[in-house]
Amino acid sequence: MTMTATPRKVLYIGGTGTISTSSVHLSVAQGMQVFVLNRGHNARGRQLPGSVTWLTGDITDRDSVTAALGDLRFDVVVNFLCFNAADAAQAIEIFRDRTRHYVHISTASMYRKPILQVPIVESNLRQNGFLRYAREKIAAEDTLMRAHVDDGFPVTIVRPSHTYDEANPPLAGGWTVFDRIERGAEIVVHGDGTSLWTLTHAADLAQGLVGLLGNQRAIGEAFHITSDDVYTWDQIYSLVGASLGVPAKLVHVPSEFFPVAAPDWGWSELFVGDLGHSAIFDTSKIRRYVPGYAPSRTFVETVVEMARWRSGHPAEAAGDPTAEAVIDRMALGYHEARTIFERLAPDIQVPI
Repeated sequence: MTMTATPRKVLYIGGTGTISTSSVHLSVAQGMQVFVLNRGHNARGRQLPGSVTWLTGDITDRDSVTAALGDLRFDVVVNFLCFNAADAAQAIEIFRDRTRHYVHISTASMYRKPILQVPIVESNLRQNGFLRYAREKIAAEDTLMRAHVDDGFPVTIVRPSHTYDEANPPLAGGWTVFDRIERGAEIVVHGDGTSLWTLTHAADLAQGLVGLLGNQRAIGEAFHITSDDVYTWDQIYSLVGASLGVPAKLVHVPSEFFPVAAPDWGWSELFVGDLGHSAIFDTSKIRRYVPGYAPSRTFVETVVEMARWRSGHPAEAAGDPTAEAVIDRMALGYHEARTIFERLAPDIQVPI
């Protein structure tokens, strides 16, 4: 008699975002029984396999979640929507007796800035004084790890860096950047454009994440899951221009100017606390635990597919008026400051 293994039962909280969609697809492809819990939203029209079981609930509302779950139990729960200590504490209470493995999606933006040495390893100091998002994620990790140490809560922490797919460009301002480059408008680049930045396609991250699911050796551990696809910011914007057949017109502005000139723009804090620093990550740990992990998608190739996706989805890839206004204001401020400087010091050559 042939024995058939029971499919691993996995719950994704979120499930339709940039990172999670690829992981759901790969889990289904590997024969897992996949459930997705969210408020019924399908971000950017991303489609999930027909075999996925949808559960409608709001992870911030405990009663909503318990009603949606009923008496379901899971081999693994993967939570993409845990952002602070309160979220983590509630997740512990909800899933303590519902799963044998809980995977928390954290962030690699939490490390001390400025970066003192690369590559960044998982044991680097978690201390980002510039970025509230990172500090809240640190607090979430601490809450979960205390529950693991004190009560055996079976948590694994995953720290992605800048992850993207064809429907979500990894750019400050998103599709607005494509729009501006295409029509020949200037793009403002933080700093001098030479800091090194790691980009990871969501399909590559999914390899590492799905490879960890159910691995009891991974409990109590933290992992980077990133690629080795590293560029300067000038290269990233120039590649977007190349995909459109138009040179990118770049203007360099100090990262510290963004929170002053655009304090309410979400990206401004990121320039100072994250994007303005080189970020290269050691991935030897995830490769030890998931020997098949081999990221292969490069931005050089994917940006061409991204431009094609944009052409086919004009509504989803529309620009953002807020981003347009901020970029215009920063570019104008740069040129006004340059004009004043050149008037005061005509013999000094000012770089672009």
